[in-house]
Amino acid sequence: MKSKYWSRFVADLEPYVPGEQPRMAGLVKLNTNENPYGPSPQVLAAIRAATSDDLRLYPPPDAQQLKTAIAQYYAVEDDQIFVGNGSDEVLAHVFCALLQHPHGVLFPDITYSFYPVYCALYGIDYRQIPLEEDFSISFDSYPRRNAGIIFANPNAPTGCLVSLSDIETLLQNNTDSVVVVDEAYIDFGGDSAITLVGSYPNLLVVQTLSKSRSLAGLRLGFAVGHADLIEALERVKNSFNSYPLDRLAIAGGVAAFADKDYFESTRQRVIASRETLRAQLVQLGCSVLPSAANFLLVSHSARDGEALAAALRERGIIVRHFRQPRIAQYVRISIGTDAQNAQLVQALAALLD
Repeated sequence: MKSKYWSRFVADLEPYVPGEQPRMAGLVKLNTNENPYGPSPQVLAAIRAATSDDLRLYPPPDAQQLKTAIAQYYAVEDDQIFVGNGSDEVLAHVFCALLQHPHGVLFPDITYSFYPVYCALYGIDYRQIPLEEDFSISFDSYPRRNAGIIFANPNAPTGCLVSLSDIETLLQNNTDSVVVVDEAYIDFGGDSAITLVGSYPNLLVVQTLSKSRSLAGLRLGFAVGHADLIEALERVKNSFNSYPLDRLAIAGGVAAFADKDYFESTRQRVIASRETLRAQLVQLGCSVLPSAANFLLVSHSARDGEALAAALRERGIIVRHFRQPRIAQYVRISIGTDAQNAQLVQALAALLD
């Protein structure tokens, strides 16, 4: 309902709709790509240690300790790191600081659905470039004149991966605007484009600690790029919220990057479970896109996508369904524990019998 008190642009906004967070006992929740394994014990210990009288004080506005931890992990300089309250906030600053130019921003027609929301919020023109028939991203059809290019890699909700060599070719062919690689799921099957930031001053890579590091509830995201790009993000951040990360988040983030063994162990468990689940779904007659993420995009010729999601929900299993025409017959299934995945397969086998 429109209010007379709203600013003029608010009525035309179509906000991003996040995945459902239901409160149901015994639910198998496979709809929002959360990690099925909890955070590192070192992270929990660091957060407990940070819960002290110091919470009466503002956190350090630059979160320098976390920036240093990330920079050391990826072998870059501190001034190449930007941190924010989840990668969504980082992306919001990216659109505001780096993508408001003539000619329009380019991104795939099927990708993270927050991108057009940011464009509407900041009044940015954009053009959606269709994915290939197999849902892969091809940069051959991306115009040279643009306000910037952004894409998720692996893409969401398809899970398809763009190779580093293709990204490097794109950068070589697109030197006059920023290329943003949104790597929320990169740790589950791809090579990060962070290795290219030293060679390409127009490359910005955005990541999150929500997925592979099991910290969706802590809200931590970051960007890596040339110091000039980072400065632009800092200028926007300090004009919006100079204290986006609290003391607990900073402590938890530092510990997450320190515990490499736990990260690698849980990451590999998710990858192994994904491949096992993929094989089981194919055996049931499902069509499953190749995925380098912690989810699978799945369809079955005998079942409507929306109806399949509803039938699974009746059995206490929640997956994500999108109404976009090209993927309306698919459901996106987050990788759960082996026990959760087994419940899913059992339910699907009964539904498809």
